[in-house]
Amino acid sequence: MTQLDLEILIKDLTALPKESEWVEFKVNNSNPQEIGEYISALSNSACYHKKEHGYLVYGIEDNSHKLVGTNFYPLSEKKGNQELENWLITQLNPRIDINIYEVTFDDLHFAVFKIQATRNTPVGFKGEFYIRIGSYKKNLIDHPEREREIWKIESSPVFENGIAKNNATPDDVLSLIDYPAFFELLQLPLPADKNGILDRLLLEKVIVKKGSNYNIKNVGAILFAKDIDQFDNISRKAVRVIFYQDNNRINAIKEQIGKRGYAVGFEGLIKYLDDNLPSNEIIT
Repeated sequence: MTQLDLEILIKDLTALPKESEWVEFKVNNSNPQEIGEYISALSNSACYHKKEHGYLVYGIEDNSHKLVGTNFYPLSEKKGNQELENWLITQLNPRIDINIYEVTFDDLHFAVFKIQATRNTPVGFKGEFYIRIGSYKKNLIDHPEREREIWKIESSPVFENGIAKNNATPDDVLSLIDYPAFFELLQLPLPADKNGILDRLLLEKVIVKKGSNYNIKNVGAILFAKDIDQFDNISRKAVRVIFYQDNNRINAIKEQIGKRGYAVGFEGLIKYLDDNLPSNEIIT
């Protein structure tokens, strides 16, 4: 999301009624456990209210919706040896997308957690399930009528058919998609010109036509991206390799985040694992 997108989003959210159960405002309360509980509650509440996302926004007074700013910088925070964002994701079941943004405007700093609404299955944090009732976070088990509704709500449209990048120019497509690797993996000759490349990407449903431009589909981006961080909607699905000290997920000693799409980055991933695993371990 751009600076302008975030400013508009924050102002739109503060204009909502105070009882909106899929939005929570905070100022500086940055306790990781509470953040995780709110992610569970807001994802479940967004599902219940048939929203695409819930939001946890720092820098806004809850009662007045006044913009006051925050001194919380979640993108810099850690839980143990892990980035806060990654730690939160590993404690959620089922996994959902979380995008964290930070923005400064009018000399005030804000942080926004954009939380994917669950579908058909309640989201728990560390084995506990939460939901928002009015302006309060509650245990979902105490509200079985809402839990039943969440189980009834059908899953979102197929992820692969979603749009990772809208209205991309032909040059944008060729700069974002690793098309030489695409043709190599499919064992196809590389076309001589731009139009031939785009036509093949269209045929394989990596992109779809939109006027004189193109939409890059999620499946195309997640498999063939040169840099997955260039796609806001899927950047949190990047491959993460975490080495832990013990047989649990508490003490992380090393973490590597992949930048390339799954297909074009697969060989590099295997080589990285092979180089870093102990000699008595094998990849199966």
